[in-house]
Order: sequence, then structure tokens, then C-alpha cells
Amino acid sequence: MAISNIRYGEGVTKEIGMDLQNLGARRVCLMTDKNLSQLPPVNAVLNSLAKYGINFQMYDNVRVEPTDQSFLDAIAFAKKGEFDAYVAVGGGSVIDTCKAANLYASSPTSDFLDYVNAPIGKGKPVTVPLKPLIAVPTTAGTGSETTGVAIFDFKELKVKTGIASRAIKPTLGIIDPLHTLSMPERIVANSGFDVLCHALESYTALPYNMRSPCPSNPVNRPAYQGSNPISDVWALHALRIVAKYLKRAIRDPEDREARANMHLASAFAGIGFGNAGVHLCHGMSYPISGLVKTYKPKDYNVDHSLVPHGLSVVLTSPAVFAFTAQIHPERHLEAAEILGADIRTASIKDAGFILAETLRKFLFDLNVDDGLAAIGYSKADIPALVKGTLPQERVTKLSPRPQTEEDLSALFEASMKLY
Repeated sequence: MAISNIRYGEGVTKEIGMDLQNLGARRVCLMTDKNLSQLPPVNAVLNSLAKYGINFQMYDNVRVEPTDQSFLDAIAFAKKGEFDAYVAVGGGSVIDTCKAANLYASSPTSDFLDYVNAPIGKGKPVTVPLKPLIAVPTTAGTGSETTGVAIFDFKELKVKTGIASRAIKPTLGIIDPLHTLSMPERIVANSGFDVLCHALESYTALPYNMRSPCPSNPVNRPAYQGSNPISDVWALHALRIVAKYLKRAIRDPEDREARANMHLASAFAGIGFGNAGVHLCHGMSYPISGLVKTYKPKDYNVDHSLVPHGLSVVLTSPAVFAFTAQIHPERHLEAAEILGADIRTASIKDAGFILAETLRKFLFDLNVDDGLAAIGYSKADIPALVKGTLPQERVTKLSPRPQTEEDLSALFEASMKLY
């Protein structure tokens, strides 16, 4: 069980200069994106760096929903800068980009595909020491400050993949709820849906003792190990917070209690799924993001089409949990109850249907696009979406119920329209 160091509290960002001083950092790389570089979270970090005389260079060219090329650009910057510490201020895109930059700058002779997950890359274990990385998440969110995973779009194959290793996990996550006050409404919603699916998927994942074969050496044990008694605690707790606070956080930007709790829920779910893993919602989300045509979401100030990660994940959730509920239906029913379903008279065999309907209502109440059709996909795209899901075996094999290509086609089809 690998857990990140977390510091939580309003205003804790002001301590970051001291942290870097304590690490003896001489050359710091500060990573963020163009939008955030103008906003209070980055400002708070810059003030702390200035106050403690920290020498740094800023890289603000991170792409929202990163690509292999945007990772490579950040890696080139990191190699040239010869940094001895990294600070990432942003959502999952920024934190993931910074993890990759730290990894490849610390392993300069490695080829980019060496550490990328198989079957797309070689999936080699990371054996080089990395530099300290402090992550300051501004969304609530990906939980990237707690995990050893960095996700990107592999443009040539039009598919999302990533790098997964405990070695790239941030040294410290600074969770300052003040930063969530900068998030516009749809970013709160979409990053909150990621928390929701992290919790649901890790709680319903294949149990750790059913994953096989056992690795021949502990160094080969994956970060994503299947549902387990420790991750379950974090996943359920995160789910309860989502049920209580997500709607409030979206509807009222001034609701500090709701936004602060969602920020914590993101880290809690991260600790859970960072060790248990996710399964089909995430596996199927990668081609949904990777094959995007012209969709541009509200509240995202970007110059390219994108399907926000949390949206791409949640749109398949009703279909996915209706499908997986045959295995461990009691967990699916428990999740539905936490999200507000009345299960007093429910039959265990209806667990999947009940959870799917509960999710549909939840999404409808929050004005979520009506399925994959609403973000530009049609039945004709299903073969390409299935093809993009097949390489995601790092997560799809954690589904409690194995799936064929036909099953995946049916799940995409069922997700074309939600309401």
C-alpha cells in the first residue's frame, strides 16, 4: 500500500518555499498551464518562492489533456534545466506532465516508450532515483497528487495511455482548499465526476487476491492491484463526500465547505484507486477522449477540441455498472444507497439496474451532456472506440467481469444516450 504525503489546510501553500528550502533545492522547476499562470493558486506559490529566495524557472506550456508531444516538450525543458526539485500547480494535466518530466530528466538515456504502459510501450519498471516533486492540486479532481500514474494522449494511435509506477508519485501533495475557489462550474462538475468514478471503480474492482498470476518479483507488482480492504475504506469515504457535497460545490462557487470537502475527497479517492485501480469507465474513457472530433466543453479556456477526462469517464458509468453488477452485486447496491437510492425493498439481482438509474438521475440533475451522442459520437464510431479500449488492459483486466469486444460494443452503444 503506497500512500503519498499529504498536507491539508487553508493557506498551506505559503509553506512551499520553506519545504523547498528544507529539501535543499537550488534549481526548481515550477510547472503550470497558461490559464492558471494568471490565477491566485500560482500567485500564492510564486509569493512563497520569492519570500524564501527559491531559484526557479517556470514552465507554463502544459496542455490540458496532455499528448505525447506535450509531455516531450516538458521533458526537454526539464532536461535542459537540470532541476533538483519540481513543483506542479494545476489539475491532473499539470501534475501528470510534471511527473513525466521528472522521470525522463532523471533517466536521460531512456527512450520515451520505455516507461509507457504495455502493450503500447515497454512498461519497464522505474529503477532510477527521481527528484522531489511537490504537487499543488487546483481541481477536485484527479487525485494525481496521491498516485504514481501519468496519463496522456498518444496522438499517432489516437488513444490515451500512460505511465504507471510508484516511483513517480509526488513527494508531497499540498491540498489547499482556497485553490478550488478558482474553478469554474463545469470544471468543478467534470473533475468531481472523476472522483465519483475513482471511488466506484476501485470499490467494485476485481479483488486483489483474484488478480493473477502473482508477480514473479515484488518489483513487478502493479500500482493497480484490485480492490482491497484498505482501499475500500478510502473509496467508500470519498463516495459519501461526493454524495453529500458535489452538487453543492457545482451550484455555489462560494460554498467553501463543499469545495473544501470535494478537494479532500479527491485525495481520499486517489489513495484508494492509486492502490486498487480503476476499470471499465476509465478504460473506455481513453478512446472517448483520444478520438474527440470537434467537442469544446463550456468553461475550458483551450484552443483545441477536448473531452474533459471526468466527463469521458462518467458518461459510460450507468452502462458499466449495470454490466459489472453480476459480480459483487451487494457492493453495487451499497454504492447506490450512498448516492441516495432507497434500497429497502430492492432485490440483489437488480443491483446493476438500481445503481445505473441512480447515476443517470445524478447526472441529469447536474446538466451533463446526454451521452456520447451529445459530444459528437455515433454508432459508426463504436468499432474505433472498442479498438481504442483494447490496449487499456492495465485497467480493463481489473473489471470484476471479463468483457469481450462484443460486450464493449454494447456498452458504448448503451452510453450513446443516457436519459
